[in-house]
Amino acid sequence: MQRWPVLLFLAWVCLLFFAGIGLFMSGFLLTRIELSSSSSCSDPLVPPPWERQSLPPGSCWAPQRFSKAVLVIIDALRFEFAHFNPAKASPLPYENKLSFLHHLATSQPRHARLYRFRADPPTATMQRIKGLTTGSLPTFIDVGSNFATYAIQEDNLLAQLVQNGRRVVFMGDDTWEGLFPKKFFRSYFFPSFNVKDLHTVDDGILQHLYPTVDGGEWDVLIAHFLGVDHCGHKHGPDHAEMAKKLTQMNEMLRSLVDHLGNDTLLLVAGDHGMTETGDHGGDSKKEVNAALFVYSKTPLFGTGPPEEPEAVPQVNLVPTVALLLGVPIPYSNIGEVMAELFSGDGDAVSAALQQLSVYHINAKQVDRFLHSYSLVAQDLPAEQLQRLQDLFSGAVEEHTQLLAQVQGMTLVSPELESRLGGLIGRFQLYLREARAVCTQSWARFHPLRMVGGCILIAASCVLCYMASELAAASDSYRSCLLYPLLWGLVVAVLGLAHAFTQEGLDLLLVLSWAAAASQLGFFWHWWGRRPKRARLAGSQPPLASVGLRQRLRAWLGLAFPMGILFFRCGAMFSDSFVVAEAQVAPFLLASLVMLLVGKLHWDGRLTVPEGPRQQLLGFSSYRREIWYLLCLVAMLLVCVRLSGFFHQCREEIPQCRPSLFLSPLASLRNTRAKNLFYLLCVALLAGLVYAVRSWLRHYGNLNSSEPLVLFVRWGFPLVVLCIACYWAVASSADDSLGKLQELVQVAVVAFPWAVYGLASVGLLLLLCNPMTVFAKDTRESAGSIVTPYLGVPSSEVDFLHVIPQIYKRMQESQKSRLEQGGCKATIAAYGLGSVYSAALVIALTLLGFLLMLLHSERLSLAFLLLFLEAFVLLHIHTCARGLAGDAEPFSVPWYAVISWLLAASQFFYSTGHQPIFPAIHWNAAFVGFHLDHSTNLLPAVLVGANTFASHILFAVGCPLLLLWPFVCEMPSSQRKKPKKEPREELQEVEEHMMEMRLRESPEKFSAALLQLGLKYLFVLGTQLLACVCAAMILRRHLMVWKVFAPKFLFESLGFVVSSICLLLGISLVMRVDCAVSTWFSQLQLR
Repeated sequence: MQRWPVLLFLAWVCLLFFAGIGLFMSGFLLTRIELSSSSSCSDPLVPPPWERQSLPPGSCWAPQRFSKAVLVIIDALRFEFAHFNPAKASPLPYENKLSFLHHLATSQPRHARLYRFRADPPTATMQRIKGLTTGSLPTFIDVGSNFATYAIQEDNLLAQLVQNGRRVVFMGDDTWEGLFPKKFFRSYFFPSFNVKDLHTVDDGILQHLYPTVDGGEWDVLIAHFLGVDHCGHKHGPDHAEMAKKLTQMNEMLRSLVDHLGNDTLLLVAGDHGMTETGDHGGDSKKEVNAALFVYSKTPLFGTGPPEEPEAVPQVNLVPTVALLLGVPIPYSNIGEVMAELFSGDGDAVSAALQQLSVYHINAKQVDRFLHSYSLVAQDLPAEQLQRLQDLFSGAVEEHTQLLAQVQGMTLVSPELESRLGGLIGRFQLYLREARAVCTQSWARFHPLRMVGGCILIAASCVLCYMASELAAASDSYRSCLLYPLLWGLVVAVLGLAHAFTQEGLDLLLVLSWAAAASQLGFFWHWWGRRPKRARLAGSQPPLASVGLRQRLRAWLGLAFPMGILFFRCGAMFSDSFVVAEAQVAPFLLASLVMLLVGKLHWDGRLTVPEGPRQQLLGFSSYRREIWYLLCLVAMLLVCVRLSGFFHQCREEIPQCRPSLFLSPLASLRNTRAKNLFYLLCVALLAGLVYAVRSWLRHYGNLNSSEPLVLFVRWGFPLVVLCIACYWAVASSADDSLGKLQELVQVAVVAFPWAVYGLASVGLLLLLCNPMTVFAKDTRESAGSIVTPYLGVPSSEVDFLHVIPQIYKRMQESQKSRLEQGGCKATIAAYGLGSVYSAALVIALTLLGFLLMLLHSERLSLAFLLLFLEAFVLLHIHTCARGLAGDAEPFSVPWYAVISWLLAASQFFYSTGHQPIFPAIHWNAAFVGFHLDHSTNLLPAVLVGANTFASHILFAVGCPLLLLWPFVCEMPSSQRKKPKKEPREELQEVEEHMMEMRLRESPEKFSAALLQLGLKYLFVLGTQLLACVCAAMILRRHLMVWKVFAPKFLFESLGFVVSSICLLLGISLVMRVDCAVSTWFSQLQLR
């Protein structure tokens, strides 16, 4: 077997796809340009002075109203959490708990006010912190760095405070440490990533909050509480723990107000909201509607509050706080100042003039930013910029004229108030339209890179299809790999040499050019071999000699599965289909299997040949295997139906209710139901181990005393025991008290690590010695099994001579036993016929254990369905090939590969996932970890494994599509002989070699693995190409950032994970083949 050429060829194809993905991402998910400019007190943005205005010392741009400010951020404080409804007789756990805010707003209406605080999506914490401090809109791609934060280089509120000599003290979420390094006068950071920890951050803040406030060594104090957000992630908002946490926040605010001075502004804000399941990250109503509460012991507002709380964008907080504290507005701010906070205690005219002054400053700052940004980015529409400029110029000119008239006392009060109100409206219109223009044009696409990425991915798909046909037709794929790699290396070296001579090295462009060059090398080499292929084709019978029915059958054999694939790809261009893909993928899988049965019937493969009697009676009798096939299809349909009980919901489908199986057992309040579910999950886990061991025992792979076999016998039950113990302690962790609580905390970490360790040991044993064969030597003579051969085989070519001799000797020994009637067999090799599949089954079981550990307990039912459905698909594939009488046993048909990948997509949704950020299971990062991680790599791996569990299992198990028909011995070979006479039995023994047939033709085995891998990559790549094209074509679609961009990101990551796992699965098969070769060589030397 040619191992390295196959792996290198597949790895090269994967790298081509990776280059295309990277190039497209660099053009589609560009972050907006961040200007390096910053505001300063000397900027000429102050409006013309009027007689009642004076700028006190130490103030910039506007008079300072407060010398101190306290910003309390309660993470995930949804508006409904802060709003108080006295009419509610029986409020939900999250309602009417912040009663102190309601008390302040009603008892002191000119001192306090509650707002709807509208967050801009994405509603991830880091993006919201950026919005709350810079006044700008973070872009979509920033979500990827939510837990790998980097310092904010753009001008921001904290930088302005520090630059103007203000002391900023922070306590709480350590995300701020990465965003604002060395910006705090004093700081108390606490780990934020462990969403199961409700109290560490909050208790740490409360320990330092009041002493710090009373100490007075601060000008701005920021306290970022995380308990409410973590409670939502762990329990959801409708839980008793949420009531406790909100009550704690209410008492904290009550005490804090008592410690504040008259010159201090209090701001209580939520950075985002949360869904009914406690998640966030998207743009649903409940995710973007946070709460903002403003309070001061001195009057803030000139009038009473409106009937309904006003909605303000989060970016509006930045210019408001900056001017209230007397510091410049950050340079890149596009927020609108909350002018009602600047009314003061004067009459209506004085209040309006104060508001106009801050609006004028705000508008000048936004106009300056738009002008600077348009010069650098040049992507804001010119006509809209001109319209904004006209609006701004007109408002500023009218303001200047109005101030001159006010100073000259030429206007009477009613006319003045009317003109002041109209001018305020013009400034508001300008600021809101400027923000809208930026929001619409923020994604600065790079069309050339997007098109280049699409072309690379499309060419890679074509290459996969052509190479799969070449692999089936010849064994020359080594030469097809050599020339492209040489071309790519030459271009890469030239590109690097050119890049180093120029300023700036864009490594992604160099890699993309190298990938394109290697693709051209492949196609050039393929075209050069065309005459040879034409001569080979000339030796085949002409197409005209083949009947129309046969040609239609051959065409339909490819058209049916490809039609299903292309239908799914076409659905990627519809946001409705993407939203409903959890139902579409199972439907397409069931349709493909039913079409397969229909095609077999149309081809006449389900009926026996008609005899004279059947012809006379006018009917055909069905073969017995059809009933077995129909039972398998019925089992598949049942699995598909049952898998729908484990789906997560998207907020685009309001009538959907998330599955009860997604929540952990700890969330169940009914102890009896919790115990029943626990026993069911453990029983199913034990049942999976029993089924795997029974299968291995049936094929003789549990007879040897090798370490791997011993591990399967004893290690598998031990892994199940550790998982069961972990589930037990995790489901009751919140109910334990005292010292028992400490033991539970230790066990919650220890049991997952025991599973990690045992699974790692099992995988290492599998890699070191994957042989599960027991050879029983009962030879009567000491003669060698192999006919005389000089020397020990030293190369694969020698093995091509040795292995057929071993088979021949075994068959001669069996023949001698049958003829003599009493002679013992020379050798018995148990499990040799299923040695490849056994290794894959063991690997998949170990991976299944790890992935089930990362999911909630009740999702183990979904994983059991996954394994059962994969088993049924393999048997349907084997049965269909047997009924079809496939003459190419080394080629896996397209329908099998497509159905396998459809099942992977189906179980992506059936393990509680959706291609949206709020549906990510962040809890997986802390399975086996009690404290915060020291690096982001490990949590990223754990969360990625949880998210793409089905991709991992189906990709690693992909070689089973090739191996399974050999393991099950195709029905056509079983029906050939009735096994009556000894010599006929000998003939059948010679036929039934199972997976050892693959070793009779090592070159075909290598080509078959290569072809299977290329087909798998082709189907994956076609789906990826559809998502890429949809994202590119619909980049200005209303739903692009809500539906198409997340789908593209998840599909890209799924492709990367699947391709890597596919290489690992094929590598494992080759490792087993290497071990089998070693085993045969040792057997020959005996």
